[in-house]
Amino acid sequence: MTEGTKSDPWELTTPPGSSKYSMYRDPDADPPALVCVIGSTTLKYHLSAVDELHAWLLARGDWVVLGAADENKPAADGTVEAWGRSATNPVGGWYGLRKGYRGRFAMYLPPLLEALGLAEVTHDARNNKMRAL
Repeated sequence: MTEGTKSDPWELTTPPGSSKYSMYRDPDADPPALVCVIGSTTLKYHLSAVDELHAWLLARGDWVVLGAADENKPAADGTVEAWGRSATNPVGGWYGLRKGYRGRFAMYLPPLLEALGLAEVTHDARNNKMRAL
């Protein structure tokens, strides 16, 4: 297992297996961040997302549809993506930190939780879901 640092990032694949990307922790950022690099695009999410998403999944106790969507598209109710934008989540809104690139929470966070042994994720072409371990 890698360290999850800039020099030793996690190498991940999206749930449908269509794209590879890397993620690493940046605890010195303000606020502390998870940095997600997909080709030449960099996304940032609150670092607390890992533990908070895991806790939410544990509370749900079953499979939850991912529902990944870009920032400018609505997220389906009850999905991981909707929770990642909800005013009722622990950060009180978007986990994404970079305006214009705040969506896709449910595309990039689930494989990290799976790699960390915190969740199980399906890997179908569409309509993937996850649950806490």
